[in-house]
Amino acid sequence: MSTHLIAGLGNPGPKYAHNRHNIGFMVVDELARRWGAPSFRDKFKGEFTKVAVGDDDVVLLKPMTFMNLSGESVQAAMRFFKVPLDRVVCVHDELDLEFGVVRLKVGGGTAGHNGLRSMVAHAGGPGFVRCRVGIGRPARGRPEQYVLSDFNSLERVELNMVLELAADMAEATVREGAREAMNRHHGRS
Repeated sequence: MSTHLIAGLGNPGPKYAHNRHNIGFMVVDELARRWGAPSFRDKFKGEFTKVAVGDDDVVLLKPMTFMNLSGESVQAAMRFFKVPLDRVVCVHDELDLEFGVVRLKVGGGTAGHNGLRSMVAHAGGPGFVRCRVGIGRPARGRPEQYVLSDFNSLERVELNMVLELAADMAEATVREGAREAMNRHHGRS
Protein backbone atom coordinates (compact mmCIF):
# COMPACT_ATOMS: atom_id res chain seq x y z
CA MET A 1 0.00 0.00 0.00
CA SER A 2 1.33 3.42 -0.92
CA THR A 3 0.19 6.93 -0.17
CA HIS A 4 -0.58 9.57 -2.77
CA LEU A 5 -1.11 13.27 -2.15
CA ILE A 6 -3.53 15.27 -4.29
CA ALA A 7 -3.09 18.97 -3.62
CA GLY A 8 -5.64 21.36 -5.09
CA LEU A 9 -4.35 24.92 -5.31
CA GLY A 10 -6.44 27.96 -4.44
CA ASN A 11 -6.91 30.81 -2.00
CA PRO A 12 -8.72 30.52 1.35
CA GLY A 13 -11.90 32.32 2.31
CA PRO A 14 -15.34 33.03 0.85
CA LYS A 15 -14.06 36.03 -1.16
CA TYR A 16 -12.10 33.67 -3.43
CA ALA A 17 -14.30 30.55 -3.28
CA HIS A 18 -15.67 30.77 -6.84
CA ASN A 19 -12.61 32.30 -8.54
CA ARG A 20 -10.97 30.66 -11.54
CA HIS A 21 -7.77 30.45 -9.45
CA ASN A 22 -9.61 28.16 -6.99
CA ILE A 23 -10.44 25.37 -9.41
CA GLY A 24 -7.88 23.16 -7.62
CA PHE A 25 -9.89 23.40 -4.39
CA MET A 26 -13.07 22.62 -6.36
CA VAL A 27 -11.58 19.44 -7.87
CA VAL A 28 -10.31 18.25 -4.46
CA ASP A 29 -13.80 18.85 -3.02
CA GLU A 30 -15.27 16.79 -5.89
CA LEU A 31 -12.85 13.92 -5.15
CA ALA A 32 -13.70 14.05 -1.42
CA ARG A 33 -17.42 13.90 -2.27
CA ARG A 34 -16.93 11.09 -4.81
CA TRP A 35 -14.84 8.97 -2.45
CA GLY A 36 -16.93 9.63 0.68
CA ALA A 37 -13.89 11.05 2.45
CA PRO A 38 -14.09 12.11 6.11
CA SER A 39 -14.48 15.83 6.82
CA PHE A 40 -11.48 18.04 6.15
CA ARG A 41 -9.34 18.88 9.18
CA ASP A 42 -6.94 21.76 9.78
CA LYS A 43 -3.26 20.80 9.63
CA PHE A 44 -0.16 21.44 7.50
CA LYS A 45 -1.15 25.10 7.01
CA GLY A 46 -4.13 23.71 5.12
CA GLU A 47 -7.17 21.50 5.22
CA PHE A 48 -6.76 17.78 4.57
CA THR A 49 -8.58 14.49 4.63
CA LYS A 50 -7.36 10.95 3.98
CA VAL A 51 -9.23 8.16 2.23
CA ALA A 52 -8.52 4.67 0.86
CA VAL A 53 -8.79 4.38 -2.92
CA GLY A 54 -8.34 0.81 -4.08
CA ASP A 55 -5.17 -0.47 -2.43
CA ASP A 56 -3.74 3.00 -1.81
CA ASP A 57 -4.23 5.80 0.68
CA VAL A 58 -4.89 9.23 -0.77
CA VAL A 59 -4.40 12.46 1.13
CA LEU A 60 -6.50 15.32 -0.24
CA LEU A 61 -5.05 18.73 0.62
CA LYS A 62 -6.21 22.31 0.19
CA PRO A 63 -3.33 24.63 1.22
CA MET A 64 -4.68 27.61 3.17
CA THR A 65 -1.49 29.64 2.78
CA PHE A 66 -2.73 31.61 -0.23
CA MET A 67 -1.63 30.50 -3.67
CA ASN A 68 1.90 31.93 -3.62
CA LEU A 69 2.91 29.85 -0.57
CA SER A 70 1.10 26.59 -1.45
CA GLY A 71 4.33 24.59 -1.46
CA GLU A 72 4.83 25.13 2.28
CA SER A 73 1.61 23.26 3.03
CA VAL A 74 2.34 20.53 0.48
CA GLN A 75 5.87 20.02 1.83
CA ALA A 76 4.55 19.61 5.40
CA ALA A 77 1.97 17.02 4.29
CA MET A 78 4.52 15.16 2.13
CA ARG A 79 6.90 14.94 5.06
CA PHE A 80 4.24 13.80 7.55
CA PHE A 81 2.74 11.10 5.28
CA LYS A 82 6.11 10.19 3.69
CA VAL A 83 4.84 10.81 0.15
CA PRO A 84 7.56 10.87 -2.53
CA LEU A 85 7.46 13.62 -5.16
CA ASP A 86 6.34 11.26 -7.92
CA ARG A 87 3.17 10.41 -5.94
CA VAL A 88 2.11 14.05 -5.64
CA VAL A 89 -0.64 15.33 -7.96
CA CYS A 90 -1.07 19.11 -8.07
CA VAL A 91 -4.43 20.32 -9.44
CA HIS A 92 -4.28 23.92 -10.66
CA ASP A 93 -5.78 26.48 -13.02
CA GLU A 94 -4.03 26.85 -16.39
CA LEU A 95 -4.19 30.03 -18.48
CA ASP A 96 -2.56 28.33 -21.48
CA LEU A 97 -5.45 25.86 -21.93
CA GLU A 98 -8.92 26.85 -23.05
CA PHE A 99 -11.73 26.54 -20.52
CA GLY A 100 -12.93 22.92 -20.45
CA VAL A 101 -9.59 21.39 -21.47
CA VAL A 102 -7.85 19.30 -18.80
CA ARG A 103 -4.37 17.88 -19.29
CA LEU A 104 -1.96 15.87 -17.19
CA LYS A 105 1.75 16.57 -17.27
CA VAL A 106 4.69 15.20 -15.32
CA GLY A 107 7.31 17.79 -14.40
CA GLY A 108 8.05 20.89 -16.42
CA GLY A 109 8.24 24.60 -15.77
CA THR A 110 5.92 26.87 -13.86
CA ALA A 111 4.74 29.16 -16.73
CA GLY A 112 4.60 32.07 -14.31
CA HIS A 113 2.13 30.29 -11.99
CA ASN A 114 3.11 31.32 -8.46
CA GLY A 115 1.46 28.29 -6.87
CA LEU A 116 3.53 25.98 -9.06
CA ARG A 117 6.65 28.04 -8.37
CA SER A 118 6.08 27.53 -4.63
CA MET A 119 5.46 23.79 -5.18
CA VAL A 120 8.75 23.36 -7.06
CA ALA A 121 10.64 25.36 -4.42
CA HIS A 122 9.26 23.48 -1.40
CA ALA A 123 8.24 20.00 -2.58
CA GLY A 124 11.65 18.91 -3.84
CA GLY A 125 11.65 19.91 -7.50
CA PRO A 126 9.35 19.88 -10.53
CA GLY A 127 8.86 16.09 -10.76
CA PHE A 128 5.26 15.95 -9.53
CA VAL A 129 2.17 15.31 -11.67
CA ARG A 130 0.21 18.39 -12.70
CA CYS A 131 -3.49 18.21 -13.43
CA ARG A 132 -3.82 21.38 -15.50
CA VAL A 133 -7.41 22.63 -15.62
CA GLY A 134 -7.88 25.14 -18.43
CA ILE A 135 -9.39 28.52 -17.66
CA GLY A 136 -8.28 30.26 -20.89
CA ARG A 137 -6.77 33.71 -21.17
CA PRO A 138 -8.71 36.95 -20.78
CA ALA A 139 -9.75 38.70 -24.00
CA ARG A 140 -8.49 41.92 -22.39
CA GLY A 141 -7.16 43.00 -19.04
CA ARG A 142 -4.44 41.54 -16.88
CA PRO A 143 -4.21 37.81 -16.13
CA GLU A 144 -3.75 38.62 -12.42
CA GLN A 145 -7.25 40.14 -12.30
CA TYR A 146 -8.74 37.43 -14.51
CA VAL A 147 -7.65 34.48 -12.36
CA LEU A 148 -9.15 36.19 -9.30
CA SER A 149 -12.52 36.65 -11.01
CA ASP A 150 -15.42 34.21 -10.87
CA PHE A 151 -16.38 31.96 -13.77
CA ASN A 152 -18.89 33.63 -16.10
CA SER A 153 -22.44 32.32 -16.57
CA LEU A 154 -21.59 30.24 -19.66
CA GLU A 155 -18.60 28.65 -17.92
CA ARG A 156 -20.68 27.90 -14.81
CA VAL A 157 -23.05 25.80 -16.95
CA GLU A 158 -20.14 23.49 -17.89
CA LEU A 159 -18.10 23.77 -14.69
CA ASN A 160 -19.40 20.56 -13.09
CA MET A 161 -18.41 18.55 -16.18
CA VAL A 162 -14.94 20.10 -16.09
CA LEU A 163 -14.56 19.30 -12.38
CA GLU A 164 -15.68 15.71 -12.99
CA LEU A 165 -13.18 15.30 -15.86
CA ALA A 166 -10.32 16.69 -13.75
CA ALA A 167 -11.35 14.42 -10.85
CA ASP A 168 -11.46 11.42 -13.24
CA MET A 169 -7.94 12.23 -14.41
CA ALA A 170 -6.58 12.67 -10.88
CA GLU A 171 -8.23 9.40 -9.82
CA ALA A 172 -6.84 7.56 -12.85
CA THR A 173 -3.38 8.90 -11.99
CA VAL A 174 -3.66 7.36 -8.51
CA ARG A 175 -5.10 4.04 -9.74
CA GLU A 176 -3.10 3.52 -12.96
CA GLY A 177 -0.27 6.03 -13.09
CA ALA A 178 0.07 9.32 -14.94
CA ARG A 179 1.02 7.89 -18.36
CA GLU A 180 -1.96 5.53 -18.47
CA ALA A 181 -4.27 8.31 -17.26
CA MET A 182 -3.00 10.61 -20.04
CA ASN A 183 -3.55 7.92 -22.70
CA ARG A 184 -7.07 7.24 -21.49
CA HIS A 185 -8.38 10.75 -20.83
CA HIS A 186 -6.62 13.35 -22.97
CA GLY A 187 -9.07 12.89 -25.82
CA ARG A 188 -12.10 13.60 -23.60
CA SER A 189 -11.94 17.38 -23.20
